[in-house]
Amino acid sequence: MISVCMATYNGEQFVEQQILSILPQLGEDDELVVSDDGSTDSTVAVISRISDKRIRLFHNARHGFKWNFLNALTHSSGDIIFLADQDDVWLPGKVEACVAALQNVDLVVHNSSLADENLHVWCDSFFKFYHSGPGLVKNSLNNTYFGACMAMRRSVFVASLPFPQTDEIGHDIWLGLVAEMVGKVCFLSEVYIIYRRHDAAHTNLTQGLFKRSKRSLARKIWSRVVVLSHVLKYRLSHRKEG
Repeated sequence: MISVCMATYNGEQFVEQQILSILPQLGEDDELVVSDDGSTDSTVAVISRISDKRIRLFHNARHGFKWNFLNALTHSSGDIIFLADQDDVWLPGKVEACVAALQNVDLVVHNSSLADENLHVWCDSFFKFYHSGPGLVKNSLNNTYFGACMAMRRSVFVASLPFPQTDEIGHDIWLGLVAEMVGKVCFLSEVYIIYRRHDAAHTNLTQGLFKRSKRSLARKIWSRVVVLSHVLKYRLSHRKEG
């Protein structure tokens, strides 16, 4: 069984198009688990109008992007889990390619194109633009585990619990780093989503490493220290348990 976990918040403009690009790739027994973080627009109404028994809608109690995804993940049932943003578009073959890759690895990240809000592509390879690839230190310093492009075995999610109780570490980077520590990961060069960037997008990818947010340089450096410290703690704990 496949679970697609989507987090929504005020996504009325694009969420229907995203859902309609996902559902055709799922089987009758698969599910799309949506967690809404208290949207004040018509996001919930838009989702509710889509008549498909595979859609399961939940409301998030602990507000925040990371915890919204965790809520969706917690309500999922599938052996294979995909993460999905509310504003992208999945391309044909995504599910098939990721499921095939997961026969040999525990987590897969595929490539994407980058587009504006009208889906006009301005970069045909996220991997080249962002220098994507595996590596604990590499991704602790400059994360290339972006949830919109990720799928994993359920065992990775289980191994990632509990999530670090800090907003300095996103859900996707933590899942990716845990997968590297407990299993195998792979990066697929093929493009399987159109990654839509717009003014309301959670992540700013058009700027350099230290210009993606308005946080101070000191805060950004501290954030990377926090990530590295949690990776070290996890590795030490995992070795003791082993």
